[in-house]
Amino acid sequence: MRHHILLPTDFSENAWSAALYAIRMYAKVPCTFYFSHAWTFVNTGSRTYISPSYIDTLQNTSKEQLETLKQRAQFVSPHSEHEFKTIFSEDFLSESIKTAIKDHAIDLVVMGTKGATGAKEFLLGSNSVNVIKKVKLCPILLVPHKYEYAKTDRIAFATDFKRPYGDEILPLISLAKLQKSNLEILHINGPDDLTEKQQVNLNTLTQLLKDQPHNVHWIPEIGTKEEIISAFIEENNINLITMINYEHSFLEYILNEPIIKKMGYHSLIPFMVIPHQS
Repeated sequence: MRHHILLPTDFSENAWSAALYAIRMYAKVPCTFYFSHAWTFVNTGSRTYISPSYIDTLQNTSKEQLETLKQRAQFVSPHSEHEFKTIFSEDFLSESIKTAIKDHAIDLVVMGTKGATGAKEFLLGSNSVNVIKKVKLCPILLVPHKYEYAKTDRIAFATDFKRPYGDEILPLISLAKLQKSNLEILHINGPDDLTEKQQVNLNTLTQLLKDQPHNVHWIPEIGTKEEIISAFIEENNINLITMINYEHSFLEYILNEPIIKKMGYHSLIPFMVIPHQS
Protein backbone atom coordinates (compact mmCIF):
# COMPACT_ATOMS: atom_id res chain seq x y z
CA MET A 1 0.00 0.00 0.00
CA ARG A 2 1.34 3.40 -1.00
CA HIS A 3 0.66 6.31 1.34
CA HIS A 4 0.09 9.85 0.05
CA ILE A 5 1.35 12.56 2.42
CA LEU A 6 0.90 16.31 1.96
CA LEU A 7 3.64 18.58 3.33
CA PRO A 8 2.60 22.26 3.19
CA THR A 9 5.64 24.51 3.32
CA ASP A 10 6.55 28.18 3.60
CA PHE A 11 10.23 27.20 3.15
CA SER A 12 10.97 27.75 6.85
CA GLU A 13 13.02 25.37 8.98
CA ASN A 14 9.84 24.85 10.97
CA ALA A 15 8.13 23.38 7.88
CA TRP A 16 11.23 21.34 7.01
CA SER A 17 11.29 19.92 10.56
CA ALA A 18 7.72 18.62 10.07
CA ALA A 19 8.58 17.17 6.65
CA LEU A 20 11.59 15.37 8.06
CA TYR A 21 9.43 13.91 10.83
CA ALA A 22 6.98 12.56 8.22
CA ILE A 23 9.75 11.08 6.06
CA ARG A 24 11.20 9.26 9.06
CA MET A 25 7.80 8.12 10.34
CA TYR A 26 7.09 6.50 6.97
CA ALA A 27 10.68 5.36 6.49
CA LYS A 28 9.84 1.69 5.86
CA VAL A 29 6.83 1.95 3.57
CA PRO A 30 6.22 3.20 0.01
CA CYS A 31 5.08 6.83 0.03
CA THR A 32 4.47 9.75 -2.24
CA PHE A 33 5.20 13.04 -0.48
CA TYR A 34 3.81 16.26 -1.93
CA PHE A 35 5.53 19.50 -0.96
CA SER A 36 2.89 22.19 -1.45
CA HIS A 37 3.34 25.94 -1.34
CA ALA A 38 0.45 28.41 -1.21
CA TRP A 39 1.86 31.48 -2.95
CA THR A 40 0.33 34.88 -2.34
CA PHE A 41 1.67 38.25 -3.40
CA VAL A 42 2.11 40.93 -0.75
CA ASN A 43 3.16 44.39 -1.91
CA THR A 44 5.56 45.40 0.85
CA GLY A 45 7.07 48.29 -1.09
CA SER A 46 5.78 51.57 -2.40
CA ARG A 47 5.03 50.34 -5.90
CA THR A 48 1.71 51.47 -7.29
CA TYR A 49 2.17 49.36 -10.41
CA ILE A 50 3.39 45.78 -10.32
CA SER A 51 4.50 44.44 -13.68
CA PRO A 52 3.54 40.91 -14.74
CA SER A 53 7.22 40.11 -15.21
CA TYR A 54 7.91 41.01 -11.56
CA ILE A 55 5.10 38.66 -10.44
CA ASP A 56 6.51 35.95 -12.70
CA THR A 57 9.94 36.36 -11.13
CA LEU A 58 8.54 35.97 -7.63
CA GLN A 59 6.55 32.90 -8.60
CA ASN A 60 9.52 31.30 -10.35
CA THR A 61 11.62 31.86 -7.23
CA SER A 62 9.07 29.97 -5.14
CA LYS A 63 8.90 27.17 -7.70
CA GLU A 64 12.69 26.88 -7.60
CA GLN A 65 12.55 26.71 -3.80
CA LEU A 66 10.03 23.86 -4.07
CA GLU A 67 12.37 21.98 -6.41
CA THR A 68 15.30 22.52 -4.04
CA LEU A 69 13.18 21.23 -1.16
CA LYS A 70 12.24 18.16 -3.19
CA GLN A 71 15.92 17.42 -3.86
CA ARG A 72 16.79 17.93 -0.19
CA ALA A 73 14.11 15.40 0.79
CA GLN A 74 15.27 12.87 -1.80
CA PHE A 75 18.76 13.09 -0.34
CA VAL A 76 17.65 12.30 3.23
CA SER A 77 14.97 9.73 2.39
CA PRO A 78 15.84 6.20 3.55
CA HIS A 79 13.46 4.32 1.21
CA SER A 80 13.88 3.68 -2.50
CA GLU A 81 10.09 3.75 -2.94
CA HIS A 82 9.74 7.24 -1.53
CA GLU A 83 8.59 9.57 -4.28
CA PHE A 84 8.56 13.36 -3.97
CA LYS A 85 6.43 15.78 -5.94
CA THR A 86 5.72 19.50 -5.74
CA ILE A 87 2.49 21.53 -5.83
CA PHE A 88 2.51 25.27 -6.47
CA SER A 89 -0.78 27.00 -5.69
CA GLU A 90 -2.05 30.57 -5.85
CA ASP A 91 -4.92 29.78 -3.47
CA PHE A 92 -4.89 30.65 0.21
CA LEU A 93 -3.37 27.99 2.47
CA SER A 94 -6.54 26.17 3.57
CA GLU A 95 -7.99 26.13 0.05
CA SER A 96 -4.72 24.91 -1.45
CA ILE A 97 -4.67 22.05 1.07
CA LYS A 98 -8.28 21.09 0.31
CA THR A 99 -7.57 21.02 -3.42
CA ALA A 100 -4.43 18.92 -2.98
CA ILE A 101 -6.28 16.41 -0.78
CA LYS A 102 -8.96 15.93 -3.44
CA ASP A 103 -6.62 15.89 -6.44
CA HIS A 104 -4.01 13.52 -5.00
CA ALA A 105 -6.01 11.27 -2.64
CA ILE A 106 -4.03 12.52 0.36
CA ASP A 107 -4.07 10.28 3.45
CA LEU A 108 -2.43 12.69 5.88
CA VAL A 109 -1.38 16.35 6.05
CA VAL A 110 1.77 17.01 8.10
CA MET A 111 2.47 20.58 9.22
CA GLY A 112 4.90 22.32 11.52
CA THR A 113 3.98 24.55 14.45
CA LYS A 114 5.58 27.69 15.75
CA GLY A 115 7.88 25.91 18.19
CA ALA A 116 8.66 25.76 21.88
CA THR A 117 8.17 28.70 24.20
CA GLY A 118 9.03 26.97 27.45
CA ALA A 119 9.93 23.69 29.08
CA LYS A 120 6.42 22.25 28.90
CA GLU A 121 4.66 23.80 25.94
CA PHE A 122 4.69 24.81 22.32
CA LEU A 123 2.29 26.98 20.39
CA LEU A 124 0.27 26.17 17.33
CA GLY A 125 0.46 29.16 15.06
CA SER A 126 -2.61 30.83 13.61
CA ASN A 127 -2.08 28.98 10.29
CA SER A 128 -2.27 25.60 12.06
CA VAL A 129 -5.41 26.55 13.98
CA ASN A 130 -7.10 27.84 10.80
CA VAL A 131 -6.25 24.67 8.89
CA ILE A 132 -7.66 22.46 11.68
CA LYS A 133 -10.89 24.45 11.68
CA LYS A 134 -11.32 24.67 7.89
CA VAL A 135 -9.84 21.45 6.47
CA LYS A 136 -11.83 18.38 7.45
CA LEU A 137 -11.13 16.03 4.54
CA CYS A 138 -8.35 13.96 6.12
CA PRO A 139 -6.26 13.81 9.32
CA ILE A 140 -3.78 16.58 10.06
CA LEU A 141 -0.59 15.91 12.02
CA LEU A 142 0.98 18.94 13.72
CA VAL A 143 4.66 18.59 14.61
CA PRO A 144 6.56 20.86 17.04
CA HIS A 145 9.56 22.69 15.62
CA LYS A 146 12.76 20.62 15.82
CA TYR A 147 10.86 17.66 17.31
CA GLU A 148 13.13 14.64 16.81
CA TYR A 149 11.36 11.61 15.40
CA ALA A 150 11.34 8.57 17.65
CA LYS A 151 9.36 5.35 17.22
CA THR A 152 5.89 6.00 18.54
CA ASP A 153 5.43 3.14 21.01
CA ARG A 154 2.37 4.67 22.68
CA ILE A 155 -0.26 6.81 21.00
CA ALA A 156 -2.76 8.60 23.22
CA PHE A 157 -6.36 8.96 22.07
CA ALA A 158 -8.35 11.43 24.15
CA THR A 159 -12.11 10.89 23.91
CA ASP A 160 -15.30 11.30 25.94
CA PHE A 161 -17.30 8.36 24.46
CA LYS A 162 -20.21 10.73 23.79
CA ARG A 163 -20.45 10.03 20.06
CA PRO A 164 -20.53 6.81 18.02
CA TYR A 165 -17.28 5.70 16.36
CA GLY A 166 -17.01 4.78 12.71
CA ASP A 167 -14.57 5.13 9.82
CA GLU A 168 -12.81 8.09 11.45
CA ILE A 169 -11.07 5.52 13.69
CA LEU A 170 -9.37 3.90 10.68
CA PRO A 171 -6.54 6.48 10.33
CA LEU A 172 -5.76 6.01 14.02
CA ILE A 173 -5.59 2.23 13.62
CA SER A 174 -3.50 2.62 10.46
CA LEU A 175 -0.98 4.85 12.24
CA ALA A 176 -0.81 2.51 15.23
CA LYS A 177 -0.12 -0.46 12.95
CA LEU A 178 2.51 1.48 11.02
CA GLN A 179 4.32 2.37 14.25
CA LYS A 180 3.54 -0.95 16.01
CA SER A 181 2.13 1.17 18.82
CA ASN A 182 -0.23 0.62 21.70
CA LEU A 183 -3.27 2.89 21.76
CA GLU A 184 -3.72 4.51 25.16
CA ILE A 185 -7.34 5.66 25.35
CA LEU A 186 -7.71 8.54 27.77
CA HIS A 187 -11.08 9.34 29.36
CA ILE A 188 -11.56 11.96 32.03
CA ASN A 189 -13.85 10.46 34.74
CA GLY A 190 -14.34 6.86 35.84
CA PRO A 191 -16.15 3.86 34.29
CA ASP A 192 -19.00 4.17 36.80
CA ASP A 193 -19.77 7.68 35.53
CA LEU A 194 -20.60 6.59 31.97
CA THR A 195 -24.12 7.04 30.67
CA GLU A 196 -25.78 4.18 28.84
CA LYS A 197 -24.98 5.87 25.52
CA GLN A 198 -21.32 6.32 26.47
CA GLN A 199 -21.10 2.66 27.46
CA VAL A 200 -22.50 1.60 24.08
CA ASN A 201 -19.96 3.81 22.31
CA LEU A 202 -17.12 2.42 24.44
CA ASN A 203 -18.20 -1.11 23.53
CA THR A 204 -18.25 -0.15 19.84
CA LEU A 205 -14.77 1.36 20.09
CA THR A 206 -13.44 -1.73 21.87
CA GLN A 207 -14.85 -3.91 19.07
CA LEU A 208 -13.26 -1.71 16.39
CA LEU A 209 -9.92 -2.04 18.19
CA LYS A 210 -10.18 -5.79 18.84
CA ASP A 211 -7.10 -6.50 16.71
CA GLN A 212 -5.16 -3.47 17.94
CA PRO A 213 -3.35 -3.48 21.34
CA HIS A 214 -4.97 -0.84 23.51
CA ASN A 215 -5.68 0.21 27.08
CA VAL A 216 -8.38 2.44 28.57
CA HIS A 217 -7.27 4.94 31.21
CA TRP A 218 -9.82 6.46 33.59
CA ILE A 219 -8.55 9.77 34.92
CA PRO A 220 -10.24 11.74 37.74
CA GLU A 221 -11.31 15.25 36.78
CA ILE A 222 -8.90 17.14 39.00
CA GLY A 223 -7.81 20.38 37.34
CA THR A 224 -8.53 21.56 33.81
CA LYS A 225 -8.78 19.13 30.90
CA GLU A 226 -5.63 20.71 29.42
CA GLU A 227 -3.72 20.04 32.65
CA ILE A 228 -5.03 16.47 32.90
CA ILE A 229 -4.04 15.62 29.32
CA SER A 230 -0.60 17.24 29.70
CA ALA A 231 0.06 15.31 32.91
CA PHE A 232 -1.05 12.04 31.27
CA ILE A 233 1.32 12.63 28.34
CA GLU A 234 4.25 13.28 30.67
CA GLU A 235 3.57 10.45 33.14
CA ASN A 236 3.00 7.79 30.48
CA ASN A 237 5.80 8.68 28.03
CA ILE A 238 3.32 9.44 25.25
CA ASN A 239 4.95 10.75 22.08
CA LEU A 240 1.89 11.34 19.91
CA ILE A 241 -1.66 12.34 20.83
CA THR A 242 -4.82 12.23 18.73
CA MET A 243 -8.33 13.67 19.00
CA ILE A 244 -11.38 13.61 16.76
CA ASN A 245 -12.55 17.05 15.68
CA TYR A 246 -16.25 16.80 16.50
CA GLU A 247 -18.56 19.80 16.45
CA HIS A 248 -18.86 21.21 20.00
CA SER A 249 -16.08 18.93 21.23
CA PHE A 250 -13.29 19.65 23.70
CA LEU A 251 -10.95 20.24 20.77
CA GLU A 252 -13.32 22.76 19.19
CA TYR A 253 -13.67 24.45 22.57
CA ILE A 254 -9.89 24.80 22.80
CA LEU A 255 -9.58 26.19 19.28
CA ASN A 256 -12.31 28.77 19.90
CA GLU A 257 -11.03 30.01 23.23
CA PRO A 258 -10.08 33.71 22.94
CA ILE A 259 -6.61 33.09 24.39
CA ILE A 260 -6.12 30.15 22.04
CA LYS A 261 -6.98 32.28 19.02
CA LYS A 262 -4.07 34.49 20.00
CA MET A 263 -1.62 31.91 21.25
CA GLY A 264 -2.54 28.40 20.11
CA TYR A 265 -3.06 25.05 21.78
CA HIS A 266 -0.44 24.10 24.36
CA SER A 267 1.23 20.73 23.88
CA LEU A 268 4.68 19.23 23.72
CA ILE A 269 4.39 16.37 21.24
CA PRO A 270 3.02 15.74 17.75
CA PHE A 271 -0.76 16.11 17.68
CA MET A 272 -3.00 14.38 15.11
CA VAL A 273 -6.45 15.85 14.50
CA ILE A 274 -8.92 13.47 12.88
CA PRO A 275 -12.02 14.95 11.19
CA HIS A 276 -15.39 13.56 12.19
CA GLN A 277 -17.06 11.54 9.44
CA SER A 278 -20.72 12.62 9.64
